[in-house]
Parts: sequence; C-alpha cells; structure tokens
Amino acid sequence: MPTKKPRINVVLEPRLYKILVRVAHGEGISVSLAARDLIKDAVELYEDRYWAKVAEEREKTFSDKKALTHKEVWDQ
Repeated sequence: MPTKKPRINVVLEPRLYKILVRVAHGEGISVSLAARDLIKDAVELYEDRYWAKVAEEREKTFSDKKALTHKEVWDQ
C-alpha cells in the first residue's frame, strides 16, 4: 500500500551508510526507519539547542524586581 508521507532521497558516504545499516540491523528495523529515527533525534537536539539559546537571551533581561510571584500568576 503506497504511503502519502513525504519522501526524500539522501546520498551518504559509504562509511555512514554502513553505520546506518548496522544500526538498523541492531534495532531489527529497516534502514529507512533507522534513518527516520535518527533524523527525529537530531531534530529534537536542534530544537533543544534553539530553545536553550532563547532561554539564555531571556535570562539576561530577567529582573527579580519586575518578576511576578507564583501567587500573582496562579491565584487569579
């Protein structure tokens, strides 16, 4: 049954392809699924780095004097 999910073609160096095949066989899944899972992990790491950077920038402007207390935020 054909899938409606988007597909991509990727060209890998032989060494990277061998590693991907080893990962897939070790997990008992197809090479395609192994690639998908590794890409998902990489995207999560990318997002984590992005949000950490956003948090660092916001932290620079944080002021205890201007901050709301827990009670002020949640007891409305």
